[in-house]
Amino acid sequence: MPYYVLAYYHFTPLENPREEVISHQKFFKDRDVSSRIYISEQGINGQMSASDQDAEAYMNWLHAKPDFATVEFKLHTHHEHVFPRKSVKYRKNLVAYDKAVNLNLRGEHVSPKKWREMLEDQEHKILIDVRNDYEWKVGHFENAELPPCETFRDFDGYSDNLKEQVDPKKTPVMMYCTGGIRCELYSSILKEKGFEKVYQLHGGVINYGLQEGSSHWKGKLFVFDDRMTVPISEAESEVIAKCHHCGVSAESYYNCANMDCNHLFICCSDCLLELAGCCKEACKDAPRVRPYHDQNPHKPFRKWHNYFTEKKKEA
Repeated sequence: MPYYVLAYYHFTPLENPREEVISHQKFFKDRDVSSRIYISEQGINGQMSASDQDAEAYMNWLHAKPDFATVEFKLHTHHEHVFPRKSVKYRKNLVAYDKAVNLNLRGEHVSPKKWREMLEDQEHKILIDVRNDYEWKVGHFENAELPPCETFRDFDGYSDNLKEQVDPKKTPVMMYCTGGIRCELYSSILKEKGFEKVYQLHGGVINYGLQEGSSHWKGKLFVFDDRMTVPISEAESEVIAKCHHCGVSAESYYNCANMDCNHLFICCSDCLLELAGCCKEACKDAPRVRPYHDQNPHKPFRKWHNYFTEKKKEA
């Protein structure tokens, strides 16, 4: 049975976010749903998978709430759930950033169609990818710049340096992220710094792929669920990532089988098998190494209790 995969966020002041968490949990209780949803005084940030019937029911239920009447959902289909459980939690900040940001200063939202046109325009501009480096490695827009930031908090210093390199009043700055929420924060920071022509991709790369396909995109898209990496559209795209071990073209991410390492790395199927799912030789002999199982390319490890139960059955 196919499942709908939903991605969405919405900034809106909520007086009682913890009550909304409880409301969500009650709605999901007996439904075929997996999720990772955060709710705060700032609004909601959600990713989930559900049967088609329960997905439709949830979207209608959320839209019936005045605070969430205009939530935009981005939908894909998948053959199974993309999260291991139902998780709905309160989080103080929808995006991890310590300073208060004036979200009324957000950059101009640009439709995927307009975004593609701007990419093809020869006007000088800065194109910024505001995701993490491991997301960038597996896929990004052509000619995009990855700011040297290890955390969200480093963007403040990056924007100060950018202001010294270009004219903030005249230079267009285009920015994008996976689903759009990080751009809401980053574009506001640039506007506060005096940048006047700030544009953000509406709905992020997910929405771009749904609307415009893979035009000007290279590689795959990293997603924060069991799928790990997905194509942004049905059109083929160049593989740009390399195997962590041997350097051949590869685009699948894995967590190291050594549970005390758990390093996220890109790996080809040959090296994955040779090192039993580990990121380096030393991890193969660690005391807590998950038994490797290669049936599913993005979930190669079975939980301990499942593994030993099957071994007993085989015996």
